[in-house]
Order: sequence, then C-alpha cells, then structure tokens
Amino acid sequence: MSDEKAPIIIKRKKVIAGGHHGGAWKVAYADFVTAMMAFFLLMWLLGATTEKQRKGIADYFHPTIPVNKVSGGGDGAFGGDSVFTQNTLAKNGTGAGLTVQSNPSQSQGENGVDPEAGEDTANKNGDAGLEDIAAKLTGQAGESMVSDLMQRHVITKLTDEGLIVEVFDIPDAPLFTGDATPSPALQDVLRAIVEVFRLATNDIAVQGHTAAVPFAARENPVWEQSSARAQAVRRLLEDGGIPSDRMQRIAGFADRKPVAKDVLSIRNNRIEIILLRHML
Repeated sequence: MSDEKAPIIIKRKKVIAGGHHGGAWKVAYADFVTAMMAFFLLMWLLGATTEKQRKGIADYFHPTIPVNKVSGGGDGAFGGDSVFTQNTLAKNGTGAGLTVQSNPSQSQGENGVDPEAGEDTANKNGDAGLEDIAAKLTGQAGESMVSDLMQRHVITKLTDEGLIVEVFDIPDAPLFTGDATPSPALQDVLRAIVEVFRLATNDIAVQGHTAAVPFAARENPVWEQSSARAQAVRRLLEDGGIPSDRMQRIAGFADRKPVAKDVLSIRNNRIEIILLRHML
C-alpha cells in the first residue's frame, strides 16, 4: 500500500450580501397598487357624476337613516325611556317605526302608528309631501307653478330641519328697495310660494340674511336690516293667506352666515323660508 495521504479538499460557501428578503415587498407593492387604483377610481367618480349622484354615493357609505326601525331602546347606555316608546332614539335605530310599520308584528310603541294607515298617516304628518313641494317650486313636476322670475331667484334644499326655500338677490333685481321694502319681484315670488305652501300644514320659519358692509361704514345696520326683512316677508306670507299660527320662528342672522366667499357679495342678501318638518 502507498504511504501517500489523500488530499484534503476544503469547500468554501460563498455568501452574497443583499438579494431578496422574502416576499414582503410584494405585499407592500400590492397595497400601493390597490391604493392607486382606488384613488383614480375616486377621481373618475368625482368627474363623471352629478352633485346629486355624489350625495347618493356618500349616503350609501355613511347612512343617515336608522339601520333598524324596531330598536326598542332602554335606560342606561341606550339613552331611552322604555323599550316601548316610539320617541326613544336607541343606538341602532329610532324605536318603533315613525310613520308606517313594515311588519304588523313589530312594536308600535306607546305612540304606535296603525300599520293600515299607510300613506294617510305620512301625509297627515306633512313630511311626505316636502319633496313634491320642492319639485313644484323648482319646476320639476310636470306642470310647473314656477315662473322664469322664480327660477332666477329661488333655490330649494331638503334638510333635517325641513324644506328650505332660499330667495336671493341678483344684480339686476334686488329683493328689497331700501332697507326692508319688498320689491315687486319679491312680491311676485312670495305669491307663488304661498300658493305652494298651502298644499301643506307644516309650520314655517323665516330667516333674514344680509351681505356684510365695508369697515369704513359709520354704522353697521345688518342686524336691524336682516330682522326687518324677515318680518316684512312674514307679513307678505300672512297677507297671502298663510295662517299666522303656522309661523314658528322669525329671525335675522345679519351677515353671520354668508353663502358666498366674498362676504360683501349681494348673493348673501337672501331670505330663507323653511317649511319645518313635523315634530313627532
């Protein structure tokens, strides 16, 4: 046998610094792409939809209506009076149904509504007709009761408080001459509004707003002016046939709630006539 020894072979493993560290980057990249897709989808929706459609989309993701009409409520965390009261506002609904029960077996509450009353009860409350009244005022319901003059001066909007009819100044046709003398244009507009408001029995609020005056003015008459204009409109509504007991609130807000960015703009000269929702 040979005395020679076998050569010793040493294998050195080469470690390369860097390289990928698993698949975490793929998750981060996927999140980034998803966020960009959502962003561009949002931008497309903002550009391709109307204001009314955007409000509908917003309401879908942030509903303002109760999830369940039959949440009974209760004391403590629920903030209610009893499990039977209709006026209890529980965390997940509004107690018993406010107008029409969808199921006869559901709770009607202490002030329960007869499920067979249906639309009659809703119409008695008056709130069901607010949209129809708004449509008549804006000329969207077939045979319009609105003249070209009203279409220039009037906008309407439905809120939690009720139907707001906003009558505002335009450059060539102010609503008032002097401080609080209604112009012929305003008188024509109010006659049409009275005709439509007779279709409901809801209470009415009148709010006066004015544009700001320059700081250089010696006196600031906006408080007296807005209040006097609201009172003048109230008198015209009552003279037109609106019962005085329907007048719930007359207020002047001066220049404190402008609707235009420029507080001096005549667009801020406006009267808001609100057809209030019935309190249940």
